[in-house]
Amino acid sequence: MIDPSMAAGTIVFIPCWESGHFMSMIAAGKRMLDAAAGALSLTVLVMRAPTAAKASEVEAHVRREAASGLDIRFLNLPAVEPSTGGFVASEEFNFRYTQRHAPHVEEAIAGLAPTPVAALVVDLFCTPLLDVAADLAAVPRYVYFASTAAFLALMLRLPAFRDDLAARLRGTEGTVHVPGLPPVPLRYMPACLSRDKIGNYEWFADYGRRFMDARGIIINSSVELEGGVLDAIADGRCVPGRPAPAVHAIGPVIWFAAREQQQQQTHVCVQWLDAQPAGSVVFLCFGSKGFVDTAQVAEVAAGLERSGHRFLWVLRGPPSAGSSHPTDADLDAMLPGGFLERTQGRGLVWPAWAPQKEVLAHPAVGGFVSHCGWNSALESMWFGVPMAPWPLYGEQHLNAFELVREMGVAVQLKDMEASEVGYFVEAAELERAVRGLMGGTEEGRKAREKAAEMKAACRKAVEEGGSSHAALRKLMAEMTTGGGAPPP
Repeated sequence: MIDPSMAAGTIVFIPCWESGHFMSMIAAGKRMLDAAAGALSLTVLVMRAPTAAKASEVEAHVRREAASGLDIRFLNLPAVEPSTGGFVASEEFNFRYTQRHAPHVEEAIAGLAPTPVAALVVDLFCTPLLDVAADLAAVPRYVYFASTAAFLALMLRLPAFRDDLAARLRGTEGTVHVPGLPPVPLRYMPACLSRDKIGNYEWFADYGRRFMDARGIIINSSVELEGGVLDAIADGRCVPGRPAPAVHAIGPVIWFAAREQQQQQTHVCVQWLDAQPAGSVVFLCFGSKGFVDTAQVAEVAAGLERSGHRFLWVLRGPPSAGSSHPTDADLDAMLPGGFLERTQGRGLVWPAWAPQKEVLAHPAVGGFVSHCGWNSALESMWFGVPMAPWPLYGEQHLNAFELVREMGVAVQLKDMEASEVGYFVEAAELERAVRGLMGGTEEGRKAREKAAEMKAACRKAVEEGGSSHAALRKLMAEMTTGGGAPPP
């Protein structure tokens, strides 16, 4: 770790406490440090998460990164008490909680003097803190957007189309125009904007409105992944009469474990994969918050058993009281009787955390049934693994639509437009999707071809001369010349 005063200036990051956001933003910061070639350092202002479990996660991330020897300085902001009282939506709670850190952020930035601040970069859910930089006229303000350009385009549209779109989101029929995408059926709108969470709309609209005040938006995507949507944003098709801030597509931004962590003992899941034929295993994993109830588990088990394919299934139990994270599963209680015995030799059900990136990188894995979190989707495309989307929360339904209909790297698991029962997946639907995903249908074969093409495109984008590499270099030139620090 270096002292930021040794560099000509520092970039100040304010990440969200959610792991997918926090680690994506830190990974982006590492890329930015490399591109700055020593001209800038990175200072991360860490808010204490509102729950003890989340705070513990963030502390673990910080300890790991602080011990890595990289040029990053972490400053813990003073703890604030969460607001109490009834909130219309979780987004309102997060907004208010983040907003209460503003005086501490202002004090922390002032304490960096005499080191000039080249830029302030906030997570997409920390935009209330952009107002701090507004009082510091010389400090350019940026948003780090850890999701897709499609979700960014939708959020930018929310304020202008409030009355029409908010009303239609209360229903299930019809489509929504997301610039740069084919018409999106209402059933594929983000779950966080669904009819039973309509109170969230105003808060997401407020975030979208605040994005327009930033100098730029740094996004974890690329021209190769979402060129049409990025063009639509740049052409002003999202906010009528007002151009959007410049969008810097620097993705895929993927966090990889440090070398010393990779040298630890091989995980049981990876050891099991070592004994499987190339491209023969379908991998099922639903992210850090993903779990399904016992009725759904029974359908998954039946579908996997009838598919005849090898599988690695990360099965988690329900969260404990007061937590949003799943627990280690009790396989005897959750799985149908005799399932493990009948599938012994061709399947592994793992009841705890599994090293997803290592699994996706393994040559034995030929398909991924995923919750469609954007980090997971990027990892899958990075390793060329086709997907079957099983969205659960957040913006994942929109991600699923884009992965199947626009990018073509996924096979459809469930026809949402024909569904009347939400996203409950029946055994026959999973069986069909797994067979297709593993190359048994024309749709599956095309998805495998597209996934292989996307693997090459993702890697080319971040290499010297690639679109994301060029965008990153342009961004860092902007920061070093516009934020008080000389160019490298």
